[in-house]
Amino acid sequence: MAEPADYPPFQLGKPRFEQTSFYGRFRHFLDIIDPRTLFVTESRLKEAVQLLEDYKHGTLPPGVTNKEAIIHPDTNETIFMPFRMSGYIPFGTPIVVGLLLPNQTLASTVFWQWLNQSHNACVNYANRNASKPSPTSKFIQGYLGAVISAVSIAVGLNVLIQRANKFTPATRLLIQRFVPFPAVASANICNVVLMRHTELEEGIDVLDNNGNIVGSSRVAAKHALLETALTRVVLPMPILVLPPIIMSVLEKTWLLRARPRMLLPVQSLVCLAAFGLALPLAISLFPQMSEIETSQLEPEIAMATTSKTVVYNKGL
Repeated sequence: MAEPADYPPFQLGKPRFEQTSFYGRFRHFLDIIDPRTLFVTESRLKEAVQLLEDYKHGTLPPGVTNKEAIIHPDTNETIFMPFRMSGYIPFGTPIVVGLLLPNQTLASTVFWQWLNQSHNACVNYANRNASKPSPTSKFIQGYLGAVISAVSIAVGLNVLIQRANKFTPATRLLIQRFVPFPAVASANICNVVLMRHTELEEGIDVLDNNGNIVGSSRVAAKHALLETALTRVVLPMPILVLPPIIMSVLEKTWLLRARPRMLLPVQSLVCLAAFGLALPLAISLFPQMSEIETSQLEPEIAMATTSKTVVYNKGL
């Protein structure tokens, strides 16, 4: 696969775009979530892996510059298609459409919130940092916490809206469309805290300018969890807020009033567009390897390095 003219030279183990700017991270994640990689065959994937091995040993065939693989960087195993980052939008959009369906019953609310958190949990697990073993109990704990919080908030808000006498039926229906956002955002935060709370107690590795580990910092862990939690709040915002606003306008047009069967396809397209915009924007907010001043860390870590700043992996 030849590189476009505006692509920087390929360096093994490093993103092709500069990660210190939002634009560079945005371009990088556009590559990561490209749904075209879902159609890469197993034989093609094996060829790409072999090319990476050839590159490492300096035996890359002439004229070949780079290949993309769909494997986990730590386990070297192929990630199941629905749980790849490139599959997050195409496989997640039907769930978003289900979350935003009007006139939801209690059963449908519970089902779509459960399905959404199940999908999120599987994506998180499939793309986890697997360089260190992590007990399955952490995954189960985070998954159950996210499902319980999402379902509880969604059902609770729906019940409150239904019992509110001040709202007209039309206003009540409009407000109900925005219920999924606080439920999903709260569940996402709950998921991060429950699955990674041990990082706050044990700390995470911080590296100096030469890539050497200088210690395990609880301060850096707090920063990492805060950045991840903010990303998880921003991500569902355009996905679950913009479509209800857009659909409330489109539903008043003569086209959809005359053809009510087009409501679902149009809503699906709106959700797909919002999802495609929100995902790369949200995950580009912070660098994967974030920087922090050494003076802000624990004294023993500050004394262990001469670097003014260190970096840490904030996680997914």
